[in-house]
Amino acid sequence: MKNRAVFMHGTNDMVWKDVPVPVVKEKEVLIKVDAVGICGSDVHYYQHGRIGDFVVEGDFILGHECAGEVVEIGSGVKNLVVGDRVALEPGKTCGKCEFCKEGLYNLCPDVEFFATPPYHGVFTNYVTHPEDMCFKLPENVSNVEGALVEPLAVGLHATDQGGVKLGNTVVIYGSGCIGLVTLLASKAKGASRIIVVDVLENRLKKAMELGATHVINPKEKDVVKTIAAITDGKGAHVVIDAAAADATVKQTVDVLRVGGTIVLVGMTAKDEVEFNFMKLMSKEGTFKTIFRYRNLYPVAINAIASGAINVKDIVSHEFDFENTKEAFDFVVNNAKDVVKAVIKVK
Repeated sequence: MKNRAVFMHGTNDMVWKDVPVPVVKEKEVLIKVDAVGICGSDVHYYQHGRIGDFVVEGDFILGHECAGEVVEIGSGVKNLVVGDRVALEPGKTCGKCEFCKEGLYNLCPDVEFFATPPYHGVFTNYVTHPEDMCFKLPENVSNVEGALVEPLAVGLHATDQGGVKLGNTVVIYGSGCIGLVTLLASKAKGASRIIVVDVLENRLKKAMELGATHVINPKEKDVVKTIAAITDGKGAHVVIDAAAADATVKQTVDVLRVGGTIVLVGMTAKDEVEFNFMKLMSKEGTFKTIFRYRNLYPVAINAIASGAINVKDIVSHEFDFENTKEAFDFVVNNAKDVVKAVIKVK
């Protein structure tokens, strides 16, 4: 077996290298990678070389939204066999700390997460991963859909934190991939009104196609006044920010219903942003955040397999593995046209 990987080589550049096929440990499986989504974090590393305290040093493999086929199993593997197609949950946690023991493993301080420095990602032919972080895909779920289980898990976690339920009005800031999967999760949980806010028309159009009841472009309409009109002045039960902009974070409380919940998903460029906590208090609102997800891959896979959530329509562009750099450059330079790009490794 030959293993090639494409490495980020400084900012806005990539190089190809032959790398060893990783050796399978006792409770690991070897995966032949088939589909990898290009995440916003991958693009940010590619352009800027860092996200907050996570800094790329030297050549680095990006990619963490992944699905592929099991081609070898370790001696202690019990639930997977060669030939199984799997979605890979990208974080390897210690399993021993208080957070792991409490089921909050996404908060494990020692997590090794694909494509988060210093841990390489999956833009390569073969990777190893623990069996218990590889989730078998049903026959009717494609590998491209399997790669999108990762962002869908984020959307499910956001809506879980927000307590989205039947009959709710939900406002979602941002209609990139995460905003759209949050829309799909909200719809699946029975939200009656889903209002999506973004400045990119192609993404707002996609949001309508996927089930948004209203879309708002802040360049054309006053967001606060428009949402007030839609909700008879009451505001939204749940407001989810997936845009990660100072202005949207600040505005979440203005469109929140009394007793509602705000959930922050995206991380802003600045560590500190302005927010009116006194207004939140007067509404007895709840303020929550998320960090990745936990215990949601089986839920996400079942939702896709049953048809309750359709993630494949989010994909706007597919590229061959050989054209990974071209794919990243295209995403960087064509944000108004790209909704979600996926790399096919085979």
